[in-house]
Amino acid sequence: MTSSTREIRVEDAPARNRFEVSVDDQVVGLASYHVEGDVMTLPHTEVSPAVAGQGLGTTLVAAVLASARERHLTVLPYCSFVRHYLHEHPAEVDLVAEADRPHFGLELTSN
Repeated sequence: MTSSTREIRVEDAPARNRFEVSVDDQVVGLASYHVEGDVMTLPHTEVSPAVAGQGLGTTLVAAVLASARERHLTVLPYCSFVRHYLHEHPAEVDLVAEADRPHFGLELTSN
């Protein structure tokens, strides 16, 4: 087992309207957002190809959605990666207003 440990952080950068995921203090991904009223629009998420497949996008989106929940915001997941995350984590779909779910393909099959 190797002794190398990476420090992974997700931070809100409101001046740039995005959350950033960093590995060892180097930004390697972002999720852009716009908040208007009580709605957070999520148009784009990206992670550097150098760290693709390491779960950093998932970590980033989880933190963004946790922030939205903490701030009592609903989300509009225009980003396909965020929609994929929501499909994989149905407990988070409640962050999307019920009326908006069909637009994003997030209809729940079980009630």
